Amino acid sequence: MLIFYKERLAFLSVPKTGTTAYGNALRDRADLVISEPPMLKHAPVYRYNRFIRPMFVNVCDVELELMAVMREPISWLGSWWRYRQRPFMKDKPNATHGISFDDFVLAYMKGKKPGFADVGAQSKFLEAQPNGTAVTHLFKYENQDKLQNFLTERLGVTFDLGRENVSPSIKQHLSSDVEERFRRKFADEFALYDSIE
Repeated sequence: MLIFYKERLAFLSVPKTGTTAYGNALRDRADLVISEPPMLKHAPVYRYNRFIRPMFVNVCDVELELMAVMREPISWLGSWWRYRQRPFMKDKPNATHGISFDDFVLAYMKGKKPGFADVGAQSKFLEAQPNGTAVTHLFKYENQDKLQNFLTERLGVTFDLGRENVSPSIKQHLSSDVEERFRRKFADEFALYDSIE
């Protein structure tokens, strides 16, 4: 998570949306960088609202706007599936070695997900809170130009974006039957993604 106090902006780090690269590119420009532990680095809206927001509201009398990035839902799951196939993950409980992408998505759709498929949901991460705390600026991962232009204009900086935490390049295939079931069960994920301009 990056906080830009003067610009009244908090950049939330949705996992698997390239935010580590943005964090590294903009960390010197940010007023507050939360890069560890993961539960704070990747604080969703509800955790931001409970722990981070009160610091700025109660101490500084400032309400920050929230920005975040969302990835197309199948691509997002594919990135998790590939990420958990990195060599050092072999034989770890969350590894996806030997698990097809179909089986990963089917496991993700279960009520009680096995550890390797328990990766949360972007819609839950981005969910607005009853007190009105919500993402003000939401960008599609697939539209990097719009995201970078926003940051350049809002922060008044230019920056070079590296590649960080990149998932291995592994061919993924999702059968039409599993995709149809996933789209039906997680229609809210696709609706949220499709609503982003």
